[in-house]
Amino acid sequence: MKIAWAFTGAGHMLLESVETLEKIASEEKNQITVLLSGAGEEVLKMYGLFDRIKSLTGGYYQEMILEKDQMWSYPISGRFSLGRYDLLIVSPTTSNTIAKLVHGIADNLVTNAVAQAGKGKVRTILVPVDLESGDLDTVLPSKLELELCQNCDTCEAAAACPPDAITPSVEIDLLKCEGCAACQLACPYGAVSGGSIITIHMRKIDIENTDKLQRLEGVEVLPHPLKILEHI
Repeated sequence: MKIAWAFTGAGHMLLESVETLEKIASEEKNQITVLLSGAGEEVLKMYGLFDRIKSLTGGYYQEMILEKDQMWSYPISGRFSLGRYDLLIVSPTTSNTIAKLVHGIADNLVTNAVAQAGKGKVRTILVPVDLESGDLDTVLPSKLELELCQNCDTCEAAAACPPDAITPSVEIDLLKCEGCAACQLACPYGAVSGGSIITIHMRKIDIENTDKLQRLEGVEVLPHPLKILEHI
């Protein structure tokens, strides 16, 4: 199968999406094109998953497509309007992406791909992060725990950071962070955490927009990335 997998800027269910994609890509019958929105690229790097995704690509119909390389016309979306793919998957799908889709807005790489997939009758699967009302536990990327920081004269975590993303005793610049976890290993006081869990509240408007996805022709909505394996 020719499958396109798009990543948006959500951290929730990101690792599970990557693991599911790896399973699909491991089957020789499948050719995978990866589409990364600008935010999707940033978040994959923050969580240290970008290189895992990149390793799955290489070759025609097995490219990694970055939004920043597609300018404003997103020429890659032409493949979808021509029906060149068997399936488009967007997982995880942010509330921002969903809001645009249900209002017919196609102004970035991923929303354009979904719109053109509809025109080319390419089956589309979406895994929304905001599916049900209530509170949700999600995982954070690397974080500087200021209450544990000892304000050392030489910050071992900052010294160990390859992209120089840490301002000692202040913060981690997540747009520079590559998710390598070198800082976590280097700090003797455990002042840099990774994988911390926080609880976020699902907004009513986001849940309502997710419900509206059911109206989009040719779109299936699934609750978790692992469910994708049952629908291929």
